[in-house]
Amino acid sequence: MNDPAIRTTGLRKRFGDHTVLDGLDLTTQRGTVHALLGQNGAGKTTTVKILSTLLRPDSGHVTVAGRDLAEDPAGVRAAIGVTGQFSAVDNLLTAEENLRLMADLRHLTRPEGRRLASELLERLDLTASARKPASTLSGGQRRRLDLAMTLVGAPEVIFLDEPTTGLDPSGRREVWRIVRELVAEGTTVLLTTQYLEEADQLAHRVALLHNGSLAAEGTPEELKRRVPGAHVRLRLPDRAALAAAARALGPTALLEEEAQAAQGETVLRVAGDGTPTSLRALLDRLDEHAVAVTELSVRTPDLDDVFLALTGNGKASTR
Repeated sequence: MNDPAIRTTGLRKRFGDHTVLDGLDLTTQRGTVHALLGQNGAGKTTTVKILSTLLRPDSGHVTVAGRDLAEDPAGVRAAIGVTGQFSAVDNLLTAEENLRLMADLRHLTRPEGRRLASELLERLDLTASARKPASTLSGGQRRRLDLAMTLVGAPEVIFLDEPTTGLDPSGRREVWRIVRELVAEGTTVLLTTQYLEEADQLAHRVALLHNGSLAAEGTPEELKRRVPGAHVRLRLPDRAALAAAARALGPTALLEEEAQAAQGETVLRVAGDGTPTSLRALLDRLDEHAVAVTELSVRTPDLDDVFLALTGNGKASTR
């Protein structure tokens, strides 16, 4: 199917006098990860609640997995899976029992439920924990069990609300691996996250919400290119080399000189986007003037910089 996995047009929602969503237009292609970023109150959670049929919009049109939200909410629910910020597992049940319970709620037959539970336990590396109460599982294991429960029924679209909150770096990367595998198989993921690195790592597209509207959207790289500030940082061995580099590159290329007290070295910041072509040209020019470079590093804007530049506010949050 060529139609988008998610499409909202003119989506609006108010709570009393407060407008939470103000004409949101959003399109998520199938088999991709679409990240929602924004400050508290930007409308991310409200958007997810509407898309997952937990909240009615005031106006606008929504389709999810090819189903019209207003005309076929049951069809939408059958096509989606939701993993919230907080674990939804039953602590008194084992990992396997949690999955079988979810299979029952999805109206699968008992043999189908048992087979699917076994497959998901193996897929998410939970076989050794299958008969352990959920209360005894580690944070990473519980998160993987959450994802396994979401996968019961093979949803076409999955909503992940801060899926790695509270996990250590190892657990976070394990969740990333699972998400990448799901998307490679054709599943669509709408992700909210408080870790901008996570959006950078996983998202094919990022939607930046601000005051209930779409402030910017694009791939992480496209958004970063909209923000100035990319530069190359050169460490030179001495002030003579610094002066030679400044003459070679010209004043228009230089952003800043910083004296380095340690070992009398100096640092030069040069405007540049850090692409292989531009770096090669930079080094070739320095070589022509016999300038030795001790160290080179590239600084490009990250999603934090994008958020600050496009909203004029603090760091992104997903609340």
